[in-house]
Amino acid sequence: MNQKISASRADRRAFVSQLIAAAPDALVVAGLGSASYDVFAAGDRDRNYYLWGAMGGAASLGLGLALAQPDESVIVITGDGEQLMGIGSLASIAVKQPKNLTIVVLDNGHFGETGMQRSHSSLGADLVAVAKGFGIADSFSVNSTDACEDIAQGINARKQTTFVQVFIDANQPPRMLPPRDGPYIKNRFRAALGLTPF
Repeated sequence: MNQKISASRADRRAFVSQLIAAAPDALVVAGLGSASYDVFAAGDRDRNYYLWGAMGGAASLGLGLALAQPDESVIVITGDGEQLMGIGSLASIAVKQPKNLTIVVLDNGHFGETGMQRSHSSLGADLVAVAKGFGIADSFSVNSTDACEDIAQGINARKQTTFVQVFIDANQPPRMLPPRDGPYIKNRFRAALGLTPF
């Protein structure tokens, strides 16, 4: 999928909500901060795994989950700042190429959790080019919720590793805070997969 990007940008909450609604059975790893708030605002689910820390770790966690659960669709929803911090994870993802993994980077061009400083993606870094350079061939950018259905079809089909950069408005909607209890989130998620808590 190639979509020309204009100056317009997607509403982050609407995009995340529509994407999850179109892939309701997917396992969702939500990166720390705003990405977790967006996923929680779309509706709390047992199949959501919220990261409250481990900045830069969302894509790596998604990779491990996709490899461990090959019959499940896995979506990582994170921000540009976190993905930049964990940029090397894209190399490992490209080497493994799990067909059931989709990385969705909500890119507002800012480090939203540390004061809205401009991030590298607004200063010339091309995340799609980086992902393709690592070897994730199905990498593209979108800027509208209109793309959600097509992205969800790929998620549900589980045919290839995908990287999606979503250009979003640089606003900060009200925080919708998911549960903060790490063991509870972990055990609820494991139970959703039919695994015992530990």
